[in-house]
Amino acid sequence: MSDLGLLSYYLGLEVIQGIDGIKIHQSRYAKRILEESGMWECNSTKYPMGPGLKLMKDDGSTCVDATEYRKTIGCLWYLTHTRPDLAYSVGYASRYMQTPKITHLQAVKQILMYLKGTVDVGIHYRRNGSNNLLGFSDSSFSVDPDDGKGTTGLVFYFDDGPIA
Repeated sequence: MSDLGLLSYYLGLEVIQGIDGIKIHQSRYAKRILEESGMWECNSTKYPMGPGLKLMKDDGSTCVDATEYRKTIGCLWYLTHTRPDLAYSVGYASRYMQTPKITHLQAVKQILMYLKGTVDVGIHYRRNGSNNLLGFSDSSFSVDPDDGKGTTGLVFYFDDGPIA
């Protein structure tokens, strides 16, 4: 074994360890996603998904390249390790990977536009915090027009950093 020093980069996760705590982000990876999807020059937006957006499996619009759609969704899923703010919108868009349509791609582009404005966002775990554990959950029942299933979500914070 050899000591390589403090962890600074591992599998796309950038780690900054300081006296105030540990910061984890994926800025380089987020920039690469934007470049590969051709959205690096796009305008940014404040929200990853429009409020009240309702997508359906077959909405009558034309199909898009499923391989490219799946690749982008997969990259965004990996980004949610340090970006829990993207989890719901990426999860919602990933329901339509079988036969993605133009409307589904527009929803993914909205996520990418949000990502453009928040590339450097990550998680900060503070040293000597108050050791508070806080959890939230929410659910919606029978709101999916395709199969009638609901959506459930939860997030747990330790101090100010999400842990689950």
